[in-house]
Amino acid sequence: MSNSEHNDWTRTGFSTRAIHAGQDPDPTTGAVVPPIHQVSTYKQDGVGGLRGGYEYSRSANPTRTALEEALAAAESGGLDPAQGFAFASGLAAEDTLLRAVLRPGDHVIVPDDAYGGTYRLIARVFGPWGIAHTPVDLSDVEAVRAAVLPETRVLWVETPTNPLLGISDVAALAGVARDAGALLVVDNTFATPYLQQPLALGADVVVHSTTKYIGGHSDVVGGALVVAAGAVLPGGLESPAGGTDVAGAVGFHQNSSGAVAGPFDAWLTLRGLKTLAVRMDRHQANAAAVAAFLVDHPAVTEVLYPGLASHPGHDVAARQMTGFGGMVSFRAGSEAKALDVCARTQVFTLAESLGGVESLVEHPGRMTHGSVAGTSLEVPDDLVRLSVGIEDVEDLVADLGQALA
Repeated sequence: MSNSEHNDWTRTGFSTRAIHAGQDPDPTTGAVVPPIHQVSTYKQDGVGGLRGGYEYSRSANPTRTALEEALAAAESGGLDPAQGFAFASGLAAEDTLLRAVLRPGDHVIVPDDAYGGTYRLIARVFGPWGIAHTPVDLSDVEAVRAAVLPETRVLWVETPTNPLLGISDVAALAGVARDAGALLVVDNTFATPYLQQPLALGADVVVHSTTKYIGGHSDVVGGALVVAAGAVLPGGLESPAGGTDVAGAVGFHQNSSGAVAGPFDAWLTLRGLKTLAVRMDRHQANAAAVAAFLVDHPAVTEVLYPGLASHPGHDVAARQMTGFGGMVSFRAGSEAKALDVCARTQVFTLAESLGGVESLVEHPGRMTHGSVAGTSLEVPDDLVRLSVGIEDVEDLVADLGQALA
């Protein structure tokens, strides 16, 4: 039985929602952790007589339902209930959303430093399908407004961006999207719902790679969409399921395309969500110390971290976030020096991805953002990206010190 039929957690604090929403004790045994319903199909009580609405696990699974309810509660505390959808990866979530809200001939505005996978999906998968896109500096609200076309249907935002840690004013961009009759979609992966809640700032849809901070332990791949209550499809579009609501269209495409989170993956992600707040407190405390160390280091030419007063988006970040996150990028002066740093760290592990308890280092130009090489989104070749973990901060600083020496 779902949490929505029991306690209302929407007005409680973030950690209370993350621990309890969608996760009532099991009614049969009293187990305080939702079971892993490792099942593909469900016995029906007569033809069409479904127990709790379950018939086949692509369409719905109780463990996935618990995760979807918990994610929706985490992103929409104090608002009208949003609707959550869990997927097999962050890109599966993005693909499903774009298929649900776009048609050939439509136009999307994207960040000019978007995540490489998002850009690849929009430019190289949806481009041949007839979707146009324009990269824009989303920190410049007037530039975004100028880029809007009559056929613009989606304004896609990352804040902070990956990997340059750019900041966009979500509330201001919500106004631009509203004036254009477009949807505002915010990738909240870096900030997490603990530090930033875009729905409260006017976003229509929030996207997550739950692989990252929400899962938090580098042991599961997943993605999610959280759709605001009342969000309507752009351009007069009607869902294949009937109606014009975004949630209904996403639900139809989630079931029809089938890239859903499996029950064990959903369970692992749900477990990670419970401790998101305490982990993020440590992530961002460590990141602030690392950024301060790098600012003073002679081998570093620039530090990108929104928690620094010198960051151009610092004031906006301070206004719309409750903290500055655990990601830090810096420039080493040359590609050779950047690669050398990546090769020399010992506590920071050279690896793609981010948001786990362990610290990671990578070279975006040759790793996560190789797909944007040669485009207007190409990242500097001397850029190093750090996912600052929750180890002892003294060890992290010492490791960077020896790698930069």
